[in-house]
Amino acid sequence: MKVAIIHYWLVKMRGGENVLEALCELYPEADIYTHVYRPENISDVINGHKVTTSFIQKLPFSAKLYQSYLPLMPFALRQFDLSEYDLVISSESGPAKGVNVRTGARHVCYCHTPMRYVWDMYDEYRRNAGLLARMLMPLLIKWLRRWDKATSEGVDQFIANSGFVQDRIKNIYGRDSKVIYPPVAVEEFHTSELIEDYYLYAGELTHYKQPQLAVEAFNQSGRKLLVIGEGGIENELKSLAKSNIKFLGRQSFEQLKLRFSQCKALIFPGIEDFGIIPVEVMASGRPVIAFRCGGALETVTEHESGLFFDAQTVDSLNSTLDQFEKDERIFVPATIRKSVGRFGKERFLSEIKVIIDQVS
Repeated sequence: MKVAIIHYWLVKMRGGENVLEALCELYPEADIYTHVYRPENISDVINGHKVTTSFIQKLPFSAKLYQSYLPLMPFALRQFDLSEYDLVISSESGPAKGVNVRTGARHVCYCHTPMRYVWDMYDEYRRNAGLLARMLMPLLIKWLRRWDKATSEGVDQFIANSGFVQDRIKNIYGRDSKVIYPPVAVEEFHTSELIEDYYLYAGELTHYKQPQLAVEAFNQSGRKLLVIGEGGIENELKSLAKSNIKFLGRQSFEQLKLRFSQCKALIFPGIEDFGIIPVEVMASGRPVIAFRCGGALETVTEHESGLFFDAQTVDSLNSTLDQFEKDERIFVPATIRKSVGRFGKERFLSEIKVIIDQVS
């Protein structure tokens, strides 16, 4: 059986790329198709496969401005010749599932999320986009939504990365799906006997992840916050932050593991479809303080592996932090770590193979 895997873009290793890496291990002879490819930022497992890019790769500054070419990606997908493949697996978060699949071939879509910037987060993305994008988005949005819904009909089986995404697939596409949580390398994280006096924010510094809420809350409370990550609003956050907040930028995997295991808790203020970093922190034995929405509701157990705050406001977050510090002794590292054992890679591989075998 010849297998093609379609991934939206390959510019750095994040949660979606970890899923792709696992699929590459499951199908070692599969070919990969993507819009933009920066092999220097991608794992050896993925780089070991044949990777074909769309014409987006050749456009000016595509390695950095690839998302600006979103309106062209539906046309770029149609240029891929997949006529020799028996099974096509699309990895969907940006445009990936809209490929032409030959008659008789099967198409399985692992959906990290229906495109946020086209659907429920359109207003937020437009508000924070550049001037040209803000002008063009209203002209393109209706067409992109029609295209996105139409291409969902060409998928034989949707797989959602969480129950939260499963609901979104049903609401947007009218399609049923099965949930398989993405693989997390929980075995690579370890607990620490030394817990330092700091909280942690880790992730991309972009508006929709709400790092500004964490900064504002810690500005008010004076608690120590370490911020790991880079992104478009990094300078804005640094200018806002007081001296109790430190920005560490991008960190090595060894440094991440150390910070995860020694923090008082992770602050997770955004709405994520699943959220791999909270699972990694819990695998390190530390609790998570999360906004009560999205994938965190499926990974964090309240009063066992973390706490939730109910509104994305400074007062709500700080009130929950006050509660956490009163009850901190109830959070046992070994119990927290045990709670996320169900998110390992072997579980992902066995579950997705069963579904794909049933379809193909």
